Amino acid sequence: MEINTVAILSPGDMGHAVGQRLRENELDVITCLAGRSDRTRALSDKAGIRDVATMEELVAQSDLIMSMTVSAAVPSLCREVASAINATGTDTLFAECNAIAPQLTREMEPIITDAGGRFVDVSIIGGPPRPGYSPHFYTSGQQASEFEQLSDYGLTVIKLDGEVGKASGIKMCYAAMTKGSWALYSELLMAAELMGLTEPLLEEFQSGQSSVLQRMERTIPTVPPRSRRWVSEMEEIRDTFAHLGMTPHLFEGVAEMYRFMGGTPLGEELPETRDRDRTFTETISQLAGYVRERANGSEA
Repeated sequence: MEINTVAILSPGDMGHAVGQRLRENELDVITCLAGRSDRTRALSDKAGIRDVATMEELVAQSDLIMSMTVSAAVPSLCREVASAINATGTDTLFAECNAIAPQLTREMEPIITDAGGRFVDVSIIGGPPRPGYSPHFYTSGQQASEFEQLSDYGLTVIKLDGEVGKASGIKMCYAAMTKGSWALYSELLMAAELMGLTEPLLEEFQSGQSSVLQRMERTIPTVPPRSRRWVSEMEEIRDTFAHLGMTPHLFEGVAEMYRFMGGTPLGEELPETRDRDRTFTETISQLAGYVRERANGSEA
């Protein structure tokens, strides 16, 4: 089926940028903002995405629905879309684009197909589209070739051979490396700060791990504002590894680190409003201070 209208659920950090890229390449892009936050509404408006009043209208008008939400919201959103597909009698293609475990992706497929829709597994590796750049959209399953049409509309689509779950799996492994590393770096640096060892540790990193240090300096200040939405993603990685017979405990810890960050004042900031003058070492110092406050509070 030819794709002319794409629905984005929902147009947050990634979704609004994807929608804008598709609009720039002459596709009609819609969403349903009922119940969405003021921030999501502002991002959607910025991208020029057309709002429709109900989920039923969205399903009826779209050739493709791209689900891009926090991992914890995936099942409820999938059921909401399935109900609308059933109510409208359409066979809309539903792309599950979220950072979830392969086994959860496979659980979502019959929810959509039993309602009459079609299902494709998609994962997104990289940041939101920007001029001259597109993240990689991995896709797998029987409908993957249909999703590949978006290669003609400004997205970089990579088709994986095999069933639903393959695209989700590569995202889990990649995010384990990136976001897992950022949590590890943050924790060890906070520990050094609490022990009064930040300066000699950074000197040692500069001597023997300069490229890693540069990555820390560039990335860690950006992590706290995004940490809350990563908690459920880390839990999905935990579940992926446990399903494969490996330990879940490593990413239980990563999820806990992001849960801690999200509960601090730094976690209250938004990516677009964070203090960009705050340095890498200031970020670590403040996070370590919150650890100290928590420890003192538990002793009181």
